[in-house]
Formats: sequence, structure tokens, C-alpha cells
Amino acid sequence: MKQIKTATILAFIISATAIFAGVRVAILNRAMPYYVLQGLPAYNLILGVFSLFPVTFLIWKKSKFAVPASITVLASHSIVLLTLLIAYLGTVSIFSLSAMLFRVIVWSIILRLLLLHQKEISLKNKGKNL
Repeated sequence: MKQIKTATILAFIISATAIFAGVRVAILNRAMPYYVLQGLPAYNLILGVFSLFPVTFLIWKKSKFAVPASITVLASHSIVLLTLLIAYLGTVSIFSLSAMLFRVIVWSIILRLLLLHQKEISLKNKGKNL
């Protein structure tokens, strides 16, 4: 149970910060003190909203879809991070790279917590069947 609460809180915070960053640049047109790659703020906003509403809710409700949804978010952030590192290394800001790396790390932790919770539930159910 503690894993689910922690995963939900982490998912909420990381999603809310992605939404904040996306809104600040993509919608409010606030200039950042560093170069922002075109499209990245929109990505942050879209994935932040997706992460916050369905994914965080699925985690909180202990849905069977929480793990696949979390894998989707983690995979998306990982692909974007790899793209930034491979295709835009000299162009993209270190702040953008750091933020994406941070998201990958946090979503990895969230996924690990969900998998630990599943394992715990599986062990409890296995003990009841014996």
C-alpha cells in the first residue's frame, strides 16, 4: 500500500511540473533564459496532462492498467531523451536534457514501486491459495 501512495505522489508531482513547464512556454510564450527546442514545450504539456489525469488516477486506483500506462510514459520520455542526446546534442539546452533525464529517473522509480506492489499482492494471494 505504501508503494502505491508513494508512486501516486511522485506521478502527480512530476506530471504537474511537466504541465507547468509546458504551459509556461507553449501557451504563455514566456521566454526561457536558455534555448528551448521547438516542440519540446508542447510535448511536455501533452505528456504532462496524460501522465496526470489517466495515469496518476490509474496508479491511485490500483488499476491493472497502471503498469502498462506507466511503461508508456517512461518509454516516451526515454525515446525523447535519446532523440535529444543523439540528434540535438549541440542544440538542446542542458536544462532540457536534465529535465528529461529527471523524468526518466522518476518514472523508473514509479514503475519499480508498482512492480513491487504487484509482487507483494501476488505473494499474499499465493499464500492464501496454499
